[in-house]
Amino acid sequence: MLGAHLPPAQYLRRVAEVFETLDLAQTEGLADDIYTAYQNGKFVFICGNGGSGSNSSHFCEDLGKSTLDRKDFTNDAVKRLKVLSLTDNTPYILAWGNDEGFDRVFVEQLKNFASPGDVLVAISGSGNSPNILNAVEWANRHDLVTWGITGYSGGKLQSLAKKNLHVPLDDMGIVECVHLTVFHWILNDIHGRINRIGRHAPA
Repeated sequence: MLGAHLPPAQYLRRVAEVFETLDLAQTEGLADDIYTAYQNGKFVFICGNGGSGSNSSHFCEDLGKSTLDRKDFTNDAVKRLKVLSLTDNTPYILAWGNDEGFDRVFVEQLKNFASPGDVLVAISGSGNSPNILNAVEWANRHDLVTWGITGYSGGKLQSLAKKNLHVPLDDMGIVECVHLTVFHWILNDIHGRINRIGRHAPA
């Protein structure tokens, strides 16, 4: 925890430095795959544990609602992005976790909902969460597009997922903050394309 040793100004400078280390082609690639899923009527599934689970829920809410233009909120004819956070069905998670093991709480949901061509965005700061790895392994076998969203060294997830968005830092809190900031840019980008504002259009 860098904040345990650094005053606020230094901590925030360290956060800012991390953004300079990112491979931004990965960020644009994830946005492209989510937008393609929207175009093709495919589902986007998101999962994570702890803070990454919170980011999963947040990203899902943003993609589901804020990709719409406000004027289209009540228009039933407007095409919407199909997105679901696998962290949010608490009774389902508790049933599988209690009866069969916590490592199956995400993959079993995919077995119910997922189809070839869907996208799985799997978030794990360490890259080694068993329930994340199980979900990605199953998704790979069933022709989903898999994204590993990682920190630290990337762990097993970085080699298991077909595509990656990696934050190379050994601090979970900062990794999660950077993930969420990147997710907000992806939201903005997809909103712009869906609503024909255009990628990278000036404000």
